[in-house]
Amino acid sequence: MRLTPEQIATIRATACEAFGPEARVWLFGSRLDDHLRGGDLDLLISSDTNIPDRERKRLRFVARLQLRMGDQPIDALVLDPCVPRQPIHERALYEGVPL
Repeated sequence: MRLTPEQIATIRATACEAFGPEARVWLFGSRLDDHLRGGDLDLLISSDTNIPDRERKRLRFVARLQLRMGDQPIDALVLDPCVPRQPIHERALYEGVPL
């Protein structure tokens, strides 16, 4: 995994601020492969309860994360009981690593 412990802590703290303490975060995609370089940060935020204003919170989460970690491409998916599961969600949960 190509994230430092400080970056992981920043991602978790920012997710907690944006989505609440029950939110769980998975890293998936190219950042899992230590042999690759670059690539965007692919994150899935999951909650067992409905997240009101889901899209607004997702945008705020990405903006805060970019401010804290530097301007880099970040793709964030949000999954709660109101979101129909898509193949990308299944892939992120299956291949991803919980942070």
